[in-house]
Amino acid sequence: MTKFNSTRTISMSLFRVTEDTHFKGPHQSTQIAEGGVPATEADAAMIMIHGRGATAPSIIQLANEFDTDKKLALRAPQANNNTWYPNSFMAPSEQNQPGLSSGLQKIYDIIQGLKGEGFSEEDVYLLGFSQGACLASEFVARHPAKYGGLIALSGGMIGVGDAVNPEDYEGDLQGTPIFMGCSDVDPHIPKERVNESEKIFRKLNASVTKKLYPGMGHLVNEDEIKHIQGMLNS
Repeated sequence: MTKFNSTRTISMSLFRVTEDTHFKGPHQSTQIAEGGVPATEADAAMIMIHGRGATAPSIIQLANEFDTDKKLALRAPQANNNTWYPNSFMAPSEQNQPGLSSGLQKIYDIIQGLKGEGFSEEDVYLLGFSQGACLASEFVARHPAKYGGLIALSGGMIGVGDAVNPEDYEGDLQGTPIFMGCSDVDPHIPKERVNESEKIFRKLNASVTKKLYPGMGHLVNEDEIKHIQGMLNS
């Protein structure tokens, strides 16, 4: 059994969580907010990941905007000190440890918990905004499977500087639907990173819809909500 702790730096290769991986970091002891309907009544589950400085209850409120008949069990992890990792998502990986790997472990553990409640990965949607979108995108790319869907709002995959290395990612997302929405002038998320992320997700056999909105701020707009509803209702 492999055990990781917050003193270990992971920089030689991408950290991937497995059933034998038990990373211990800042987010393992934080709370998980719940919403929607009980798992026994749900058609699917959604893991909602908040952005830097935000909270789990705040991201769960976004689900109130979804006009869908699909009954969702909502799970939203809380980041320690409201931040999943300390630096930019374009900083070297070791500068964002142990928060980054701790966040990936947190998502994995929530999925395993949902599986214990009767959901499969195909029943699970992952939604993130800003830093949460980056973390969710990175999780899905590092742990490819057939998910219900990924919704990355104002975010992209995590990489060093101006590039993400496609050779770091392998596997099959089996047609997982992915929606990526972002401003074309977002002050935190360069559109080039969104475009790079799209290419890697397509390489991993995802079905990607990407929208870059001219001049939009760092926010969620009505068109993005419509795309989310479309994914849930499909």
